[in-house]
Amino acid sequence: MDLVVDANVIFAALVKDGFTIELLLEPELHLFAPEFLFTEISKYKKDLIKKTSRSEEEFDEIFEILRQRITIIPKEEFESFLKEAHSICPDENDAVYFALALKLNISIWSNDKKLKEQNIIKIYSTKDLS
Repeated sequence: MDLVVDANVIFAALVKDGFTIELLLEPELHLFAPEFLFTEISKYKKDLIKKTSRSEEEFDEIFEILRQRITIIPKEEFESFLKEAHSICPDENDAVYFALALKLNISIWSNDKKLKEQNIIKIYSTKDLS
């Protein structure tokens, strides 16, 4: 299954062990994300480490595994879909994920319930994928 993965899923996996990290490493899932995703995570690294029992070394190791696992797509490749994405996305801050999903014609993996308030792009939560 191909999915655009939202930052909140990655944050959850970095903060604690559990089903989310297992799913992220599932070989049957092909994951895609906009290029800013890992920049965003790096920006909040110190805050994320404070919320976890992981050492900085463990955090960095998992972060690197996820970087290798997720295909990063440059904004230039999907920016022509941003206008349409803004018109259907219930949360303006997540329009970039919608644009990428539109470009790739795939669903989004996000735990943001608000994103399900539209019926154009299928949204899967972690629970939905279990």
